[in-house]
Amino acid sequence: MKYRRIGNAGVKISEISLGSWQTFGSAIDMERTAACVRKAYDLGINSFDTADVYGYGQTYAGAAEEALAKILNEYPRHSFVLSTKAFWPVGEGVNDKGLSRKHVIESCNASLKRMGTEYVDIFYCHRYDPETPLEETLMALDDLVKQGKVLYIGVSEWPAEQIVRAVKITKERRLNPIIINQPCYNMLNRCIESDVIPVCYNEGIGIAVWSPIAQGVLTGKYEKGKMFPKESRINDPMAMNPLMEEYMTDENLDKVAELKIIADRMGIMMVDLALAWILAKKEMTSVIIGASKPEQVEQNVKAVDIVLSDDVLKEIGCILD
Repeated sequence: MKYRRIGNAGVKISEISLGSWQTFGSAIDMERTAACVRKAYDLGINSFDTADVYGYGQTYAGAAEEALAKILNEYPRHSFVLSTKAFWPVGEGVNDKGLSRKHVIESCNASLKRMGTEYVDIFYCHRYDPETPLEETLMALDDLVKQGKVLYIGVSEWPAEQIVRAVKITKERRLNPIIINQPCYNMLNRCIESDVIPVCYNEGIGIAVWSPIAQGVLTGKYEKGKMFPKESRINDPMAMNPLMEEYMTDENLDKVAELKIIADRMGIMMVDLALAWILAKKEMTSVIIGASKPEQVEQNVKAVDIVLSDDVLKEIGCILD
């Protein structure tokens, strides 16, 4: 495994992080959850990502946090970086959502209790909240850091202009800074390249991307004009989601077919090419993978050792543009 600093911060995380969306606490049982987490840890992954909302709707709010923590608690707390998030509704109450001081503080405390830990390394604002003054959110997060419940602050899927505003406020008020952003990014979704990536790089904010293989479309197992594999996510109503449907276009499948030719020529899996392409960018800190079995973790980790030449990167760029 290889490790990178998160932006300008001193903490380092593995180039591959293990996430828990759509898997832990919902889609897979504890036996497979344990196998995935232990395999990740054994392979050197030290970054584990979850959220209070993961599991809500399928099981209950905090289900993924509990499942992940149950296995991570087998290891020394200092040996891994644990992150969770708040924003999305986790109950029926009017304040069970958003980034108000009330919800941020209560959500963090609830997550700590569920996971049986005194602190989380990174606490993310899962989305930007237009109904809460940004100062209120940032001051609440700063208080959590001062209380020792949160070590670092992150945001996820925030527009570039709101990241800029937040950075300005933290500097003016001398609050603890945002050190990491978690956007969606992959070969088929590059919308953050024009503004979010440059803002983060210029402000010393690390980037850990989710959906790096486009909900499985970049595995190469879906081919235009052919029957999709029976065991694939697209044939599982419980695992299917609107994001995946958006990726399943003829144009995208054509791109994947061309990309797979490059992967085959290099003797690597299509998924490894997709991950290595992201890691080839200096602005990136880590890619967050999902896994339902340990073999997937083992395969994905291979991407950290793949070096893409300038010629290959140029060839990929021609396919994607």
